[in-house]
Amino acid sequence: MIEQYVMGLQEVDETQVAVVGGKGAHLGALSRIEGIRVPAGFCVTTDAYRRIVAQAPSMADLLDQLAHLNPDDREAIRTLSAEVRRTIEGIAIPGGLAAEITRGLAQLGEQAAYAVRSSATAEDLPTASFAGQQDTYLNVVGPAAILQHVSRCWASLFTERAVTYRRRNGIDHRTVGMAVVVQQMVFAQAAGILFTADPVTGDRKVATVDAGSGLGEALVSGLVNPDVFKVRDGEVVAKTVAAKRRAIHPLPGGGTQEVVIDPQRQEQAALTDAQVVRLVQLGRRIEAHFGRPQDIEWCLVDDGFQIVQSRPITTLFPIPETGDQDNHVYVSVGHGQMMTDPMKPLGLSVWQLTALAPMHEAGGRLFVDVTRRLASPASRAGLLEMMGRSDPLIRDALETVLDRGDFVPSLPDGGPVGPPTGGAPAPIETDPAIVSELIERSQASIAALRRDIRTKTGPALLDFLLEAFEEQKRVLTDPLNAQAIMAGMEATWWLNDKLYEWLGEKNAADTLTLSAPDNVTSEMGLALLDVADVIRPHPEVVAFLQGVEDEGFLDELPKFAGGSEARDAIEAYLDRYGMRCVGEIDITRPRWRERPTTLVPVILDNVKLFEPGAAERRFEQGRQEAEKKERDVLSRLRALPDGERKADEAKRMIDRVRTFIGYREYPKYGIVSRLLVYKQALLEEAERLVRADVLPEKEDIFYLTFQELHDVVRTNQVDDRLIGQRKDAHRSYHALTPPRVLTSDGEAITGAYRRDDVPAGALIGLPVSAGTIEGRARVILDMAEAELEAGDILVTAHTDPSWTPLFLAVSGLVTEVGGLMTHGAVIAREYGLPAVVGVVDATRLIRNGQRIRVHGTDGYVEILP
Repeated sequence: MIEQYVMGLQEVDETQVAVVGGKGAHLGALSRIEGIRVPAGFCVTTDAYRRIVAQAPSMADLLDQLAHLNPDDREAIRTLSAEVRRTIEGIAIPGGLAAEITRGLAQLGEQAAYAVRSSATAEDLPTASFAGQQDTYLNVVGPAAILQHVSRCWASLFTERAVTYRRRNGIDHRTVGMAVVVQQMVFAQAAGILFTADPVTGDRKVATVDAGSGLGEALVSGLVNPDVFKVRDGEVVAKTVAAKRRAIHPLPGGGTQEVVIDPQRQEQAALTDAQVVRLVQLGRRIEAHFGRPQDIEWCLVDDGFQIVQSRPITTLFPIPETGDQDNHVYVSVGHGQMMTDPMKPLGLSVWQLTALAPMHEAGGRLFVDVTRRLASPASRAGLLEMMGRSDPLIRDALETVLDRGDFVPSLPDGGPVGPPTGGAPAPIETDPAIVSELIERSQASIAALRRDIRTKTGPALLDFLLEAFEEQKRVLTDPLNAQAIMAGMEATWWLNDKLYEWLGEKNAADTLTLSAPDNVTSEMGLALLDVADVIRPHPEVVAFLQGVEDEGFLDELPKFAGGSEARDAIEAYLDRYGMRCVGEIDITRPRWRERPTTLVPVILDNVKLFEPGAAERRFEQGRQEAEKKERDVLSRLRALPDGERKADEAKRMIDRVRTFIGYREYPKYGIVSRLLVYKQALLEEAERLVRADVLPEKEDIFYLTFQELHDVVRTNQVDDRLIGQRKDAHRSYHALTPPRVLTSDGEAITGAYRRDDVPAGALIGLPVSAGTIEGRARVILDMAEAELEAGDILVTAHTDPSWTPLFLAVSGLVTEVGGLMTHGAVIAREYGLPAVVGVVDATRLIRNGQRIRVHGTDGYVEILP
């Protein structure tokens, strides 16, 4: 293959990132768009960079050392990256290569001024912009200076921030090349950045223009504040003009200087409104060409705009695809399911195939379209009521959309509003036998699934699973199932509302639900205390577990005194609860049965923090507290006017809540039990595909949708490129924060609590489990890294049932996501933990080790001095 060292911008387009880097490829593409002016120039290709690097024998060893550095070891990265840069800058550019670059200059004018700009191959990509990671040099004059700055650009591939960014994004330094763009310098009266979507809210219909006087470097470097214009539908809808005391101007002989702006011009806008609207029109043309919102650098020269860079805005949350132009409002599924991390494609599609409502995917997360429910006054009231009880921030966000008046269409009552929102099912008797019957039905259905799936392979397995998904939905939509769940929830709400009205007591039901029977999730936490009781008397086993890293540790246990009993206890626990894991709604997540080391730190904490028999004592203590609370409440009610009636009604509701509230956790347990059965069968099928050389790794099936996997199993053919793209996309989705509410314009709406009954500086959330507790904050993002001390307060992003074993060892709970009836709230009440959920940015605002006070009755957290 012939190496090519210099290419004109007009010769390249966005398909040639490997040759001219992201910036060069985008500039080449921009120069081809009708009506878009791009300063003339050329690219020094990645072939030139590779030729230079090949001349330094030490580079291979240096890059190998870089690849093994911890991205958090800043000192080591600083030292080693500086050595790499010195090595590259010290290599003389060979004569033939220097001559090619000089020829490119001669065609444009050797003594003209140029901008010399780095253009890495891992830059300006759809999933990672790498903005500001490499260097740009302005107003460079003369061939010798150009060549020197080309070398500096090559070296800037290894700035400390660029090396760290690549390590954090899983990009190998050795696979990245550096091209250099040499462009005629633009001497701008004004310059800045145009975002074709609002970078803060994500609204795709609002463009934002940042503008300053002189060269754009003043804005990019933070030297000055920009004028900010917002444009919607061809009109400036908001404008902020900043005082501009300084600007960066070019020097006649090369380089730039900072200048003070004339005081009379400091308050003058850098652009007129008409210029801003014209610029946004150009931006929309560029956006249409690239097919996604763009971050565009522009210059104003003699009342005309020149574009010097365009890259994708990678921080925007994607919008679900609908195929229509109508307005849509989406509510996050992950916030209700306590799992806001991105899911892999197989996990998304299996959840969609088994869900009871249509779900839309965006950014690796699932959303429900609630537009039609919001459009009808009757269904709107029910939806807002349900959302308000679950997550007040979602309700407020939906009301924010409704308050705009014109976004959601208005349907008459009785119009088609889609599936019901879970309106109250017919009431049922307060009979514990109903719960027993429902549990038996679920267990029988799962047993039949395990039995029948054993003989299925190939396409027949995938066909069978589609039938199994329908059976799962049938079990969940059993009218008795919905009645039992709603009975417990409605009794809880009734008690909290009425006892506050009659006795002035907030959240009284929290104590009345302590140690409720038939709660499979709270039983799971207590059962791990029993496992600790088996292990505690055997110091050799405890010592062995403290060093465990390998997933095969259970087979090693019998070598130690007491090890066989320990293994049997853990195995029995996994038989009952091994289908659980963090993020369990995603079938691709490793289950405890597959990764039992996850439980080891929690078992060891239980050994350290608890005495033998703690599980039984905890449950009995909670039951007695609930009975005591019941006697107290009924006694106080009887003392009121019409007290006997009130006490009788409350007694009926207390019995009802204790009968049904525990079952609230069972349907999810049934779902994840099925997911493990599905997953084990699919992985066996994946192993067959690996043996047949269809797939390199069995976990590659996680990056296919269920239907795509069905096709692969049937044809024994797979698109390796698609799997690679899906892996890259999934990695990029981790950097995105999913909104609670998202519109089809791309606007992420967060909602607010709108409360004035909390102390200044307190962090507001939703009260879900009564009581006040003070203690050390233990900020934990990964359950496997939990190391707790007695009295710690758990602070985390979100908890699903798999976090329950940690609840026993802490004194309180704070989460960023959650609602009144989500799993963390239910179990916090079961265990009597004061808890506040829905505290926005709690894991960032509360530092690990700080003392905090959790007000679980009133819904706020104080950070103590």
